Amino acid sequence: MIHHLSIAARDPQHAAGVLAELMGGKAVPFPPNPGSFFALQLDEHGSGVEVYPAGTELHPGGSNGGGFVRKEARGYGPTHFALSVATDADKVEAIAAREGWQCFRCNRGPFHVIEVWVENESMVEILPPEYAAEYLAFTRPDRIAAAMAAAAPSPSRLRPA
Repeated sequence: MIHHLSIAARDPQHAAGVLAELMGGKAVPFPPNPGSFFALQLDEHGSGVEVYPAGTELHPGGSNGGGFVRKEARGYGPTHFALSVATDADKVEAIAAREGWQCFRCNRGPFHVIEVWVENESMVEILPPEYAAEYLAFTRPDRIAAAMAAAAPSPSRLRPA
């Protein structure tokens, strides 16, 4: 189980606040990295998303673990995550529209997601309850390995840079 993860945003406080709203939780400052915020789901698993200022890099070392280094923001990146929420699909879309964030209902084949693009740069797959049920049915331990091995390769969606 992933309990928390981090992403970067140009306005970490605002992005964390919107993520917390989608989760039905709360956003709070994240003191180890000044200017960062933690969107807490407030569930029994300690689920949350740390939102760092754009350009933040994690570097290894020190007795307390990695340190934070600020560099130039870079825009799109490869990281994304799926986030189960109690919020219904229509409200997810309404929140994204209010923020001006791109949002798409997507059929991944065995399950659906709502892609929400935080600040139109970082993708989060939002799973309202009915989508989360599909995802969990697909990823059951007795099914996932066989399903992935049997899946046909998708046509390439790579675009030239």
